[in-house]
Amino acid sequence: MGSESDILERHELHLLVVDDDDRIRDLLKKYLSREGFRVSTAGNTLDARKLMETLTFDMLILDIMMPGEDGISFTKHMRLTGNVPIILLTAKGEPSDRIEGLRSGADDYLAKPFEPEELVLRIESIFRRLGHNKPTTKVLFGPWEYDLKRLALFKDGDRVRLTTGEEAMLTLLAKCGGAAVSRYALSEKISAKSERAVDVQMTRLRRKIEDNPSEPAYLVTVRGLGYRLVTDTPA
Repeated sequence: MGSESDILERHELHLLVVDDDDRIRDLLKKYLSREGFRVSTAGNTLDARKLMETLTFDMLILDIMMPGEDGISFTKHMRLTGNVPIILLTAKGEPSDRIEGLRSGADDYLAKPFEPEELVLRIESIFRRLGHNKPTTKVLFGPWEYDLKRLALFKDGDRVRLTTGEEAMLTLLAKCGGAAVSRYALSEKISAKSERAVDVQMTRLRRKIEDNPSEPAYLVTVRGLGYRLVTDTPA
């Protein structure tokens, strides 16, 4: 168990464990929660996707061998839209399997069976390497700064007022660290009655942020999905 300051920092980090084995999933949730992390779980990648539509995670811990979409395919898909850290878990421990996992875009690869303490050490190692020991609370993009604690937007030090809907939308985009966010997830966040209302809200937000709202540099459209915020620093 780490120091009290370590636990407080870990409490800010939200992990998603995806494994079709109920016993392993429950064991990891209990252990990682006891170590101070926030932990959510899913039994397959379909459930994981649903959770990720409304929640932001700092790391994914994926079993490779699952019914339906496996962990390798899911990792490859995640690398198309974002850079959230990923640790793969598998009963296959051969070098070729580990190489395949790392080539898919995973940050680390842990063969079963393993000690939960080793998983924690690998989690800490990745966050330390990425500079995420303490989550970023200020997201920078161009001349803009968005403070996630105060929910305040600044341009060159001057605060820019946002409506409640604009604030909610920007908060979700900023927390996703440059990853695409679906219109559905944004509509849930701003309590919109339709995804069309998300587009309207985005148009208004772009008018406040973009030099040329018709050709946005920061609040960009992801065709067929939604929007993402192009940031200078990860959330």
